[in-house]
Amino acid sequence: MRVFGRVVLFLSFLAAVGCNSVEVRAMADEAPYPEVSYRLHFFHTHTGERLDIVYRHGSAYDPEALARLNHFLRDHRTGDVHEYDPRVFDLLHDLTVALGRPNAEIDIVCGYRTPWSNEYLRTHGHGVAEHSLHMQAMAVDIRLPGVPSSLLRDTALSLHRGGVGYYADSDFVHVDVGRVRRW
Repeated sequence: MRVFGRVVLFLSFLAAVGCNSVEVRAMADEAPYPEVSYRLHFFHTHTGERLDIVYRHGSAYDPEALARLNHFLRDHRTGDVHEYDPRVFDLLHDLTVALGRPNAEIDIVCGYRTPWSNEYLRTHGHGVAEHSLHMQAMAVDIRLPGVPSSLLRDTALSLHRGGVGYYADSDFVHVDVGRVRRW
């Protein structure tokens, strides 16, 4: 009701100062609130690279930012790049917000994996799934410095946005945008 009252007051003011309907329509088309920007901060544990990036403005993804994210999350063993599902970035953003750490730097343990890298890890006893969503650029393994991995896991599970794997011995959490499941 407060917003309705403000609109009525605003329109009354415009009528009093003589704005015509074209001016009022143009003002009404403007967004009443600034567009929300979605930012992520990363550190890649294997390459040593950092990335601080706004990847989305409101509901629109920034293609250039997505390309930079794809490169950042490339297979660090082969250098191959794959186009990531942008829902992964939304999940990571929402996860840091849910933890009360929206500006936290996320440690990337593993991003995209080529089938070769996935098979290498799988056959060398790293507990890697044969059909890992890392190969489809729909998964990422992460840490959040200062946040216990168990809390990171629990918060990711509470979002109900995909798979969550907990690797306590290696101190990281796997998140993906596949079907909801846990291990």
